[in-house]
Amino acid sequence: MAVEGLEQYRKAGKIASQARQFGVGLIKIGASLSDVTEQIEQKILSLGGELAFPTQISLNEIAAHYCSTPEDKSVFKEDDLVKLDVGVHVDGYVADTAVTIDLSKDHKHDKIIKTSKEALQKAISIVKPGIKTREIGKAIQEIVTSQGFAPVRNLGGHGVGRFMIHGPPAIPNYDNGDNSMIEEGMVFAIEPFVSAGAGIVYERENANVFMMTGMKPVRNMMTRSVMKEIDKFKGLPFTERWLVRAGLSVPKINFALNEIDNLGILKKFPPLPDKNKGLVSQAEHTLIVTKDGCEVTTE
Repeated sequence: MAVEGLEQYRKAGKIASQARQFGVGLIKIGASLSDVTEQIEQKILSLGGELAFPTQISLNEIAAHYCSTPEDKSVFKEDDLVKLDVGVHVDGYVADTAVTIDLSKDHKHDKIIKTSKEALQKAISIVKPGIKTREIGKAIQEIVTSQGFAPVRNLGGHGVGRFMIHGPPAIPNYDNGDNSMIEEGMVFAIEPFVSAGAGIVYERENANVFMMTGMKPVRNMMTRSVMKEIDKFKGLPFTERWLVRAGLSVPKINFALNEIDNLGILKKFPPLPDKNKGLVSQAEHTLIVTKDGCEVTTE
């Protein structure tokens, strides 16, 4: 079965993999989260990719969706457990990949990181046409619980497409009873999140990852100019930093985002910490389902 955009998916995956490994080399105690984020995004652009979503670097109990603001003064500290989540697109075709880094001196986070990697590899190994999504979730759950951890139940893998980050199929991190079938030609990310706490995340603090979900007429010229800039992202997630990079001021951006939010066309993605403040590890690859198995684009 021919997959539309196959070569673009492959190229995006290769760039995402290179950017992920580049980022791992930058994540060190004392380094600035904001600087590292910017360098990774510039690396993606220099390799010929585009940004499918803002690079996210989430620490410790935060599972996902932490994205540096222009004023972010955070630095990496000893003992941090760091999730790096990178998204690339080539002509709209998306690759999504993540890795977890241990900044402890005594490798105290080895077990939880190894568990998320092993769960990901096991899940990938059983992907083929005809398998049920719940079976992938069950494989992840069995490895995670066997090591004394909890899979994060309200996060999971997801389909990707052209200018689409989250779509079907939904790939759970546990056996959720869903009998949806995997089909040849599907493209999706598998991302086991492993928690040393509750295995449930919630939304906290202000979001700095956004997505505009439609267009509505706006009178205010300032908001219209910001919306024009956002429109360049073609419906993909964006962040305040990107608008600053385009020459817009922070007060202008904040005013416009507030007005767009009031129009009901702004989706917000706030940071997602574990409910019991348990440490969370993540591993993620994007893959294409083939006749006999799958091809991992972000290996």
